[in-house]
Parts: sequence; C-alpha cells; structure tokens
Amino acid sequence: MPADAAPILVTGATGFCGGHLALRLAKNGHRVRALVRPTAKSDHLEAAGVELVPGDLTKRADVEQAAAGCDKIYHIAAVYRTASHPDSYYEDVNVGGTVNVLEAAKKHGVARTIHCSTIGVHGDVQEFPCTEDSPFNPGDIYQRTKLAGENAAQAAFKAGLPGVVFRPAGMYGPGDLRFLKLFKSVNNGRFIMFGSGETFYHLVYIDDLIDGILLCGEHPAALGGTFIIAGDRWVSLNEWVAEIAKALDVPKPRLRLPYWPLEAAAVACEGICKPFGIEPPLHPRRAHFFKKHRAFSIERAKRVLGYDPKIPLAEGVRRTAAWYVEQGHITPKKSAA
Repeated sequence: MPADAAPILVTGATGFCGGHLALRLAKNGHRVRALVRPTAKSDHLEAAGVELVPGDLTKRADVEQAAAGCDKIYHIAAVYRTASHPDSYYEDVNVGGTVNVLEAAKKHGVARTIHCSTIGVHGDVQEFPCTEDSPFNPGDIYQRTKLAGENAAQAAFKAGLPGVVFRPAGMYGPGDLRFLKLFKSVNNGRFIMFGSGETFYHLVYIDDLIDGILLCGEHPAALGGTFIIAGDRWVSLNEWVAEIAKALDVPKPRLRLPYWPLEAAAVACEGICKPFGIEPPLHPRRAHFFKKHRAFSIERAKRVLGYDPKIPLAEGVRRTAAWYVEQGHITPKKSAA
C-alpha cells in the first residue's frame, strides 16, 4: 500500500457489520480509518492497523474531521433495535448522523459514499420476492428513521454526490450477538415458536454481506444505484430453527403457542420499561420476528455487480453455532451431560 494512499472511512466499525468490513478492508491492504466513540471497544481494530478517530456521529465537526482526506466513506453506523432509547435518539443517529456524513463527504470531495440502509424500509413485505422498487412500509421507529436516512442519501446522490445505497438482509455469523438468544433457547430446549413458523425470513452470512458491500464500493456500475444484499434464498422460521437445532445437535423444537398473547405482552412490557430508560426483555419489534415476512430478490445485485453469495444457510448456521460454543456463549448439551 502506498504511504500516501487516501484512507477509507468506516462508521460503525465497532459493530458487527462495520467491524468485519473495516478488518476486511485492512486485510486487503487499504488504509482504513474508523470514527469511534471514546467508550467503544476498539483494541482489535487498532491491532489490525485501523486508524482510530475519536468522535460522535451526531456531531458534525467530528464527522468532518474523520472524513478529511478520505477517498471513500462506508456509512454503516446506526442505532438498531433497542427499545430503551427515546425516538429522538433514533432521529439523531440514523437521520442526523447520516446527514453529517453526507455533508462531510460533499465538503471534502469524497469520491464515493456507500450508505447502509436496511431491508426493513420495506417492513412487512406484501409481494414475494420484494425488490428494490417495491413499496416502502416501515413499521417502527428504527425502520422509519432508516428510511429517512436513506432518503437523505438518495437526495444527495441525485444532486451530484457520488454514492451507492445498499439494503442488507438479516446479517449473522461469527461475532454477531443479536441472534445469540435464539441459538441459546434452541440449545437449552426452551424455544417457543409463536404462530405457524411459516413466516419468511431472509438472512445473509457476514462474509457474503461484506463481499456485496465491497462491490457497492468498488464496482463502476454501482454508482447511483440501490442494491439489496442478501443470501441466496429466504427460508421459513421453521427451517431456520431446524438448522440451528441440527448445528447444535439438539432436538428440533416442537413447542408452539398462538402469536397474539406474545404481542400483547410485548406492548405492555415496552410501555412499562421505556419511560424509565430500561431495555425491556420483550418489545413489539422483537415479537414481530414471528409475524412479519421478509423475502427479497438479489437479482439486481447479481446482474449489475456480479454479486454471488456463497455460504448456504446450513453452513452459515454451523459456523455461527461453532463460534458461540468456542467463545463460551453456549455450552453444548453433550458436553454438559
């Protein structure tokens, strides 16, 4: 790598997706810079040669400082599905933070800005498969603010800022902890399927996701485009849970209950906890996992970018389960016996 190579800025590098992206870029020989909050765990990034710039996404001056001299910006950072934060925090990060990135990119003449949206902007999809041109249908504050952030990015790109939008599916793999509770409940025999289990869910293994993001950042035809980045197919919740049980070598869960009591309990739980700033153990966005369909087409990414996801669900789940066991997050039943 030339000593004077322009850095690539990654926001959200202390998170799951952003962290994998920053490390892949560094491994590929790029000079990588990360905007990180001072309290975030970032030793692993520094050890990989990533330049750390302390700052806050919601502060324009911090973002402008991090973006200075950069050739590209991968904007991955977002506040995800926590229920303890007020709606204003989602607005500040997912909308205001995105505007800060776009303004910094414009000010410093960044050659390409790659904005991470979400398939959640389509909400509970009503057409299968859902495409990039399907109607928006955001159903919660996370999805609404991510759509607002994407709209800001699309407007900036139409006005001349070089950029790309990608919408990732449900990302998983080694390093992810969002699905740990699901894997744990299957492993200990406490998983309950609420409803039929035939709700569609679309996942993408982290290595495939990073491949797709890099194509958005490097392919000449990507500029000005919007791309769904997902796995090769969607599955039912029943199939996904069965694959988890198989990977952990435990019996497939069989307990089922109606969905509606779960949502009622979720609404009540969030209503009690949120005013006190307490993260509720159950909230509607978590309950909707069992209800809202997610099934998407990746034909545009395949056709335009040459995107080709390589990790099938069974292999991705096996690798994820193995990582949970290796890290001590899950104790195999046979080992515990």
